[in-house]
Amino acid sequence: MYYVYVLESQKDSKHYVGYTNNLERRIFEHNTICNRKKYTSNRGPWELLLYDVFPTKSKAIKHERFLKTGKGREYIKDKIKKKFGV
Repeated sequence: MYYVYVLESQKDSKHYVGYTNNLERRIFEHNTICNRKKYTSNRGPWELLLYDVFPTKSKAIKHERFLKTGKGREYIKDKIKKKFGV
């Protein structure tokens, strides 16, 4: 299984979208010093907002790319509203 996830920075409320086959490990990596990505390394700690599950890596990558588009950002906002009632 593959996960497409949306994290929110507790530092500046920015969002990060990614995919992985091990969600728990990946969130841990984003929140520790083993994180080498420039975008996420200075914005932690990160909190998991949303995730979707896919049976294949290719479907996960396709969804991740969608979430990084304008329509995808709208989709994220709608899911957050439904989840948190905001």
